[in-house]
Order: sequence, then C-alpha cells, then structure tokens
Amino acid sequence: MLTEIKTERLLLRRLREADRENIVALQAAPETNKFNPVPHTVEGAEKLFDTWMKQWADHGFGYLAVSASDDPEVIAGFGGVRYTEWNGERVLNLAYRFWPFSWGKGYATEMAAAVVEWAEREIPDVPVIANIMVSNEPSVRVAERLGFKIHTEEEYEGEPSLHLRR
Repeated sequence: MLTEIKTERLLLRRLREADRENIVALQAAPETNKFNPVPHTVEGAEKLFDTWMKQWADHGFGYLAVSASDDPEVIAGFGGVRYTEWNGERVLNLAYRFWPFSWGKGYATEMAAAVVEWAEREIPDVPVIANIMVSNEPSVRVAERLGFKIHTEEEYEGEPSLHLRR
C-alpha cells in the first residue's frame, strides 16, 4: 500500500476526506480547466473525488495530495496514477493538476517522475499512460520530460487528445 512519497522538494500523500473541499475547488477552478473542452463542475469534481477515494479503498493507491515539503499544510495540487480502462486495455492513468501559485516550479514533473517510478516498480504489468489535450502544451511537455511518447492521437470530448506512453 502506498501512503506517501517524498521527493527532493515535495511531499506526496494519500488523499484524505479532509482534502475534499480543496481538491474539488482545484478540479473545478476555471483557471485549471482552460484546456478542458468540457470544464469540470463542482458536482462533477465531487463525484471524481468519490471515485478517487474508492480507488484508494479498493487498491491501496491512487491520486495523491501534493505539497512542498517545507510547507506540508498547503496543498499545491494533486496527481498520481489510478486504474482505468483505455480502448479496452487496463492501464494506470497518470494525472496532475496544480493551483496556479505553484505553476512554473517543476512540481508536476517532480511529482509525476516519482509516481511513475513507483508504479513501474510496484505494478509493472500495467502500463502507465497520459491522456492530454493537444492544446495543453505545458502538460505534454511534462509527460515528454518523463520519456512519454505519443502513442495515438484521438478525439476526446470533441477535441484532439494525445495518448502518450513510455
């Protein structure tokens, strides 16, 4: 079971019910949805949070709250991997979303590198993928820094989306 991962600058820890308000607000914030063809609503973000908590209960891992290790009470964002099905294949979906105050600091890359390393070590038979809107160039760059390459380009919610794998 995964409980936390420490990197050089970050603390990644299991989501808790106490994180709900912050994570739902982050998921539904207009500034963090600018690349989503259909932005998340608060209601939709609540349902996603429930799904993510169920992932933890069922599998012992999932998306993590991310904070700077020198300020662990302030959540900078969340990210991690969770089981999903993509085109009939069971995969681990890599996701990351951060508050604007933490953009440009390399947190997404640092968090994702640690999580991908954990997933490839602990669940080696399930591929880690990233599905990113073509227009979301910052997220594409994060995935590329980690060695992900474009596997396919498909449509998601009416917009072009990249499916990347290592």
